[in-house]
Amino acid sequence: MKYQWILSPLFVAVFSSNLAAHDAPLEFRAAGSLKAAMTDIVNTYQHSHKIDVAAQFAPSGLLRKRIESGEKVDLFASANMKHPTTLKNAKISGNVVMFARNKLCAITQAEVTVSSETLLQQMLNKNTRVGTSTPKADPAGDYAFKVFERAEKLSPDAQKILSSKALQLTGGPTSAKAPEGRNPYGWVMENKQADIFLTYCTNAVLAQKEVNQLKIVQLPESLSVGANYGLTVVNGAQEHASELALFILSPEGQSILAKYGFDTPNLP
Repeated sequence: MKYQWILSPLFVAVFSSNLAAHDAPLEFRAAGSLKAAMTDIVNTYQHSHKIDVAAQFAPSGLLRKRIESGEKVDLFASANMKHPTTLKNAKISGNVVMFARNKLCAITQAEVTVSSETLLQQMLNKNTRVGTSTPKADPAGDYAFKVFERAEKLSPDAQKILSSKALQLTGGPTSAKAPEGRNPYGWVMENKQADIFLTYCTNAVLAQKEVNQLKIVQLPESLSVGANYGLTVVNGAQEHASELALFILSPEGQSILAKYGFDTPNLP
């Protein structure tokens, strides 16, 4: 296999079990927040390996349920460690490796006056509409609600207030879908569905590229929540699934992820 630099016994054990040879396209499923970066990675991999990859992107929780229901998938990249670990524990997939990290930021409308220091106060304002993704279906929603949990230590009843007022606008099975090719967070904010939206910083950058007037606000350390992304090969996957997994973990794959704003544990 090409990536000899990384083929320690650990990585062989993680990605080499329960593989099967297939001529069909490699079925790859990944979190929606990975779409831009993973599309780049898949295109690079396909060009060098001459292997067809059928990639689909959606909220990680929904993808996990599809895999649990029997959808044919070879490789799964989740926006958290929980969903792939659930598959591993159910003996649906192999071991789970963290391949990237992300963190939450706030996207705000241009007219909202807010800084990292005043973000919590502004979110608690009864007139401020706070948007999130849908918890359980989309890890970004779970991470947003962890921000609310952390807010409780800074302001009494903050968790209850924020959890009850949060508008779960994206990532759920019944969420309105952005037009094809549009960033869902930029689309939501462009249509004035929220004043402040909590999402991954990588998503925030893509949203601002589409809707230039949006502002990105870093969460203060007291509220900051990080996200670890997990990768797993599904049992019965075709042999090329492990190659793509290793490419994602290679310096080239990690460099592409870093280019899109992800923290990459496998780069020096």
